[in-house]
Amino acid sequence: MAKPIIVRNLHGQVVQELGRQIVGGEIAPGENLPREELLAERLKVSRTALREAMKVLSAKGLIESRQKTGTRVRDTVHWNQLDADVLAWRCASMPTEDFVEKLVEMRELIEPAAAAAAARRRNDEQLARIEAAYAAMAAATDPDAWSEADLAFHEAVLHATHNELMTSLFSVIEAALGSYFQLSASIAGNFSYSLPHHKKVLDAIRRRQPEVAREAMQKMVADSRSNIRRHAKKT
Repeated sequence: MAKPIIVRNLHGQVVQELGRQIVGGEIAPGENLPREELLAERLKVSRTALREAMKVLSAKGLIESRQKTGTRVRDTVHWNQLDADVLAWRCASMPTEDFVEKLVEMRELIEPAAAAAAARRRNDEQLARIEAAYAAMAAATDPDAWSEADLAFHEAVLHATHNELMTSLFSVIEAALGSYFQLSASIAGNFSYSLPHHKKVLDAIRRRQPEVAREAMQKMVADSRSNIRRHAKKT
């Protein structure tokens, strides 16, 4: 489940407002933002707060400012796509077919390897976390509970790799994965249809069978992709 973004200051509110508009397509790439004084008046903030917000959006790769042409939205290729805010804004406009396809492709590259590494390196505590998440999935009575437990399962597998880069990556893409799992559960006739796939991954990790875990995770991700594609064809 995508986590709500907590904003505690005025320029942070401006970052959220403009960021959502840019990532959501209301302000298109190549389009210029209004002049500073007009934009500050429209957003009902001081020019100082607006400038601070612009610095943040520029650091995220969303905008660029030039003396003669003003501030314009950059092409999406320049956006920091793994920035937590950018991901959250993209998830807020989910599901877009293109974004879902790219997220599935990233899962195909990362998660089978993570499952294999977890099978090789997991300790008893990490295995218990995976088992607990699986039990929560089995006990889920609605799609929201299922997707929350599903996210916990995949997080536990990544933690069991003993690879801090894998763990850090999860913290970055957590919001996107949570939205993906919610989408997958909501469009399935039976939201728990993939439970047997998760059981195969769990069993392989428990038995320390890296290649079996890899293959089981590959099948899980592929099945999820097929489920979403079938839904897309119907709509």
